[in-house]
This record gives sequence, C-alpha cells and structure tokens, in this order.
Amino acid sequence: MSESSAEAAVEAATAAASAVSAAGGANWRRAGIAGAAIGVVAAGAAAGVAIERLTVGRGMRRKARLALDSAGPYGSLRGMPGKAVADDGTELYYEVDEVEPDSTLAPRRRRLFGRKSPAPVTVVFSHGYCLSQDSWHFQRAALRGVVRTVHWDQRSHGRSARGVAQVQDDMPVTIDQLGRDLKAVIDAAAPEGPIVLVGHSMGGMTVMALADQYPSLIRERVVGVAFVGTSSGKLGEVNFGLPVAGVNAVRRVLPGVLKALGQQAALVERGRRATADLFAGIIKRYSFASRDVDPAVARFAERLIEGTPIDVVAEFYPAFTDHDKTEALVHFAEMPVLVLAGVKDLVTPSEHSEAIADLLPDAELVLVPDAGHLVMLEHPEVVIDRLADLLTRAGAVPAGATVGGYGSTSSTAQPG
Repeated sequence: MSESSAEAAVEAATAAASAVSAAGGANWRRAGIAGAAIGVVAAGAAAGVAIERLTVGRGMRRKARLALDSAGPYGSLRGMPGKAVADDGTELYYEVDEVEPDSTLAPRRRRLFGRKSPAPVTVVFSHGYCLSQDSWHFQRAALRGVVRTVHWDQRSHGRSARGVAQVQDDMPVTIDQLGRDLKAVIDAAAPEGPIVLVGHSMGGMTVMALADQYPSLIRERVVGVAFVGTSSGKLGEVNFGLPVAGVNAVRRVLPGVLKALGQQAALVERGRRATADLFAGIIKRYSFASRDVDPAVARFAERLIEGTPIDVVAEFYPAFTDHDKTEALVHFAEMPVLVLAGVKDLVTPSEHSEAIADLLPDAELVLVPDAGHLVMLEHPEVVIDRLADLLTRAGAVPAGATVGGYGSTSSTAQPG
C-alpha cells in the first residue's frame, strides 16, 4: 500500500463525515477524527476508485449502476410470504418455496438430484450482517421446487421489521436474540418435520445460538447443518487484512463512531449516497476476492449492503465482539455438517471455519480458493455442489451430483 494510496483513502473515507459536518457537535468531530482510521480500511478500494475517476465520469458510473440495477435478475426470486413474531414482538418476514412434482423439474435439477421425490425436509437459510434473504439467490434458484426451503430476513434487515427491543427499549442486539428469532421462524414456517440449517456469517452464528438455547430442537429435528463463512467466536481478533496500526485504530474508534453515526442516520445516509463510489470499492474489497466477478453480481451485493440503514449497522456491530458459541457446536456432532469458507475472506477468515471443523471432526471442510466473504455469490456453483451433497447425506434428496458450473460468476471458480 503506497503512501499516496493511503492519503487518497483517508481523503475519500472522510468524505461522508464532511458531507454532514455542517451539523456540528462533538459527535461529528469524533466522526471526522475517525475518518483516518476508517481510511486505512478503505485504502485499497479508494486507490482503485481514484484511478477509475480519471477514466470514467461520475455520470457514466451512475448510469452504469442504474443499468445493472434494471437488468440484473439477482434477488428477484420470491416465494410464499409469511410472518413470524419474535419474543419481543418484532415481525420477522420469511418466504417458503415448496416442493414441485417430479414432472415439473428442469433437466438440470434432475441431473443434480435424481428423479425420485425428495424427503419431506425443510432447508432454512439464515443470511449475514447487512444482507437479506436474497443473498442466497443462486442457491435458492438451484433448489427451487426440488426441496422445501425457508428464507427469512433477520430483524431490522430486508423486509423484516425493526427490532422492537432496540427501538422501543434501547436494548442491544445480541446473537442470542437472533437465535430466538430463528426459533420463531421455524415454529411458524416449519413447525414439524426434519430440518437442515444453513447459515452464512451472522446467520451461522444465529444457528449456533439456536443450538445453545434449544438443544432439544437440534437433537429431535435437525438432520444437517451448513456453516458458510462464519465463526464461533474471537471475532475481536480479526485484523481485516490491515497492518497492526490500522487494526488498532479501527478497533479503538469504530464502535463509538458507528454509534455516533447511527444517531444522525438521515444525515449519514445522504453522505453515503454522496460517496457511493468509495463505498462500492470497499464493499467489493471485503466481499469478493476474484478479479472477474460479474459486475451485476458486485452491484447486487452493493445494493444489499447499501439497503441496511446506518443505525442498524451500528446496532448490530457490538454483538460480534461478544459472540462466543464454541461450546454450542457439540450439538451438531452427530449429524452431517458442511463447513465452507473463502480462503481470502477478510471478514470472517477461513481460520475460523477451520476451528469449527476441528471441533466437528466428521464435518466436511471446504476452503474455496480465490473467494472472499460472499462466497455464495462469488462462487455459487461450489456452494451449490457442496449443499447438494449435504442434503443427500442428510436424506433430504435421493441422489447427489456436482453442479458443474451452475450459476458461476467467475471463470476461476472451483471446489477447494
């Protein structure tokens, strides 16, 4: 990282804060100071943005984003909608895709799963931080009509309501709360029958919290689980690919800065729009590792993350430092388990997935080269292939096979 790149990053990262600095006050002075620390995170992305600005005008970039938004099919899949109610009254939105008769299965799906009817298993997908159920787009498309699936939005994300406990009672979000939310969704959308749980990042932590609080549910009904790009604890030690000085600066100021920004959400959202190019670079750096990711997929990831209000970002962030569900993993020891991660994941490094697999020695560990945090969007064919095998081992489908490039967004995708 060159000195000029770092300077460009700091200047770009402070743009959002300066865009709202007219509001004045100690909070925004703190945000301005923290811009330097956040700039360290953004250095590589900002350097790329600066180069892009020399060759492509802002208007052209905006038109390109609009074109991708209008043409991209990602996130367009919808199922039968439903609502579950969490223990604090928060309404949680979910959708169900039911099994279709064999005669309606497409040839690709027949090759993947065989021609016999799948077992009555429900696969419940839980998404990650600052995402929504649509982040499972490719996996949903592959499984659609073949096995019953439930996709839900975590509280304050996607189409779910803002957390009642957070808005009305000013209570912090906890991973345990998310585990209870998942229980409410299962009670509403899959009240009986065997279940396979699939969780990415925060969604995987949610699955662990479910097991920690409802071990009998895991023992009696769960027949398989997939942990994708997640962690059982020690997230406070993640360095985000930064040098020591940058990590220390970010850890010191980021929680307070996010809290301050969350208290001025309307102003910050205007700042985010004003610095869309910078944030697009940051999102790409921390979501993907491949150089040839489909621009429409990259833009889709941007939309998911941009759609998360800054006050929600601030509410959830502290929960990850406190997260420790290592002991809960024992509840998955007697069932088929898939642990999958991108080798170049900077958010939940693959070492965290290896630690999970070490505690579940019978689990299948898949490390995907040239993949970042959003591995299910970056290399969907690998994730689909391994999920298909997990579902076969769990008895959810009668025959498994590889998916051979289905939904690939990169020419370098391959099983790891």
